[in-house]
This record gives sequence, C-alpha cells and structure tokens, in this order.
Amino acid sequence: MRTIRQPFKRILTLSLFLAALSGYHPAFAETGKADADTHHGHKSLDWPGIYKGLLPCADCYGIKTSLALNKNNTYIMIYQYAGKSPRDYVEKGKFTWGEKQDTIILTPRKGNTVRQYLIGNDTLTELDKDGNLVSGEQASRYVLRRQDVSSEPPSHSGH
Repeated sequence: MRTIRQPFKRILTLSLFLAALSGYHPAFAETGKADADTHHGHKSLDWPGIYKGLLPCADCYGIKTSLALNKNNTYIMIYQYAGKSPRDYVEKGKFTWGEKQDTIILTPRKGNTVRQYLIGNDTLTELDKDGNLVSGEQASRYVLRRQDVSSEPPSHSGH
C-alpha cells in the first residue's frame, strides 16, 4: 500500500505544480500592449475609483450620478433624475479606452446607450456622442468628481 501512495503523491504534486505554472505567463503578459499603453496615458493616471456629480437634465433638476470604475475595466453607474423621480437606476457594463488619449467608452450590458468620458486629475468629463467636450454655458456641469475612498476603516479613539 505504501508503494502505491508514494508515486501517487509525486504525480499529484507534479500535476499541481505544472497546473499552477501553466497559468503564469509573464513573458506573454506585455506582448503587443506596450505600444497601446504608451499611446494612452491611462497607466500614469490614477483613474480607478468612484466619481460623483449632478449632470444636466432637460426636464428635471439634474441627473444625480455615481460612477465606479474598476481596475478590471468594468463599471457600475447609479443615477437618479433629481426632482422627477426618487428611483435609482443601475447600469453595469465594461469600458474600453478610446482612440483619443485619456478617454473611455462605457458600454452597458443591457441597452445601447454608449457614453464617453475624458479622464482628468480626479475628474471624469462626459463627452458628446462624437467624443468631443460639451461646449456652452452648461459645459462645466458635465464633470464628475472623484470621491476619496479609504481602504482602511476609520480609527476610533481609545475607550
């Protein structure tokens, strides 16, 4: 019985080691991406986080918006038509980097409303359908500001 267990343990250990090793390909991780990353400055910007603001609305006070951008290129947007409805709408999807530097394109899982944003220093500015900055007197209202998010819980004073 002992002679059967010993080879079985070796084969199992070797199989687990090879399985773990096959999932790790550092040589291939950067292949083909170096040129794309140098074209876009998104590697240098600290863009993941939660952005909030009150976007313009044609028939309400404004669209209260919270947008969370995740490092895995997914997003969650929660918005509410202020002064019109207390209902929160939730949109989930993925985003890709646009052709223009520091722009992202949000593509929802459901629906076909694609949005574009320009990433700034702790800001996201919503762009028009052609990917250009909105102009006019309402232009400054198309900005979402990043909220400070702490990974550590607040410390409590001693009891």
